[in-house]
Amino acid sequence: TNVISITDGQIFLQDDLFKSGVRPAIDVGISVSRVGSAAQTKAMKSAVGTLKSDLQQFRELEAFAAFGSDLDAVSQAQLDRGYRLTELLKQGINSPVPMEEQVVSIYAGTRGHLDKIAVPDVGAFETALLDHFRSRHNGLLSSIRETGNVDLDDLENIVSEFASNFQGSAASAGITVDPEAQPDASSNIVDSDITIPERDITRPEED
Repeated sequence: TNVISITDGQIFLQDDLFKSGVRPAIDVGISVSRVGSAAQTKAMKSAVGTLKSDLQQFRELEAFAAFGSDLDAVSQAQLDRGYRLTELLKQGINSPVPMEEQVVSIYAGTRGHLDKIAVPDVGAFETALLDHFRSRHNGLLSSIRETGNVDLDDLENIVSEFASNFQGSAASAGITVDPEAQPDASSNIVDSDITIPERDITRPEED
């Protein structure tokens, strides 16, 4: 810890993530940065929200669910969103994504606009969403790129309207797909009908 704390940060890659097709296979739990959010634009900070902690909790729940344990509604909702965020963050080789487009994609994921999108359709959703912004809302992308700020009301309205009209192939066909496509999984993960909060997921306090 002392060695890491005097460096600019460390990115740790996880072999299991890489083998399961999650690339870049970054372990968000132990990867650290001295700079952190200080290097982010205001637009990116607004979009990211609790992304890192959400992914950490997801990895823990994913390991727990692998044993076939029953999950409560909140945990299942966290798991469902985690699979979608994981798909959203996958990136092809030599395929850099401009900052302003990252803001749009991450915002859609962290604000729950992917919750009703089938996991296999997340990639298609992101591609279509960014194409929609480039063709019809390029002014907003330019504003994010040039100022580092974003009008959240405009972004929310555009993403929300697009998500409500999106028709994915797997969803429309009624196909149920294992999100991680792992043959040794002992539990079936299905889409949850629970609507979870946009920014964070909290459990109700017990009396």
